[in-house]
Amino acid sequence: MEAKAISRYNKQSARKVRKTLDKVRGFKVGVAIDFLHFSPEKAAVVIEKTIRSAVANLMQIEGNNELDPDSFEIKEAYVNQGPVTKRFRAGSMGRASRLRRPTSHLTIVLTAK
Repeated sequence: MEAKAISRYNKQSARKVRKTLDKVRGFKVGVAIDFLHFSPEKAAVVIEKTIRSAVANLMQIEGNNELDPDSFEIKEAYVNQGPVTKRFRAGSMGRASRLRRPTSHLTIVLTAK
């Protein structure tokens, strides 16, 4: 069985999230959550939360609570770019400088072996 969890409009660029996501792709869920929980990176919080949501989705699909969440494996994990919010800030000599606030969409697919 497979379960999917999607986290949308994360307030971080896809490139930065992808850097952390590459470290846990293909791991068992228990190992990935332990790694992310003690990681100092901002993206680790969002990835851990999405993995926990996918575990809950998989347990709901299976219907019984006798499954061990540590036996689940991350089958797919990818992040895509979301919309970029554009803002302006005061610049030098009375000009306005543009600020780009990127967002990202994170998708995690788990499988039970």
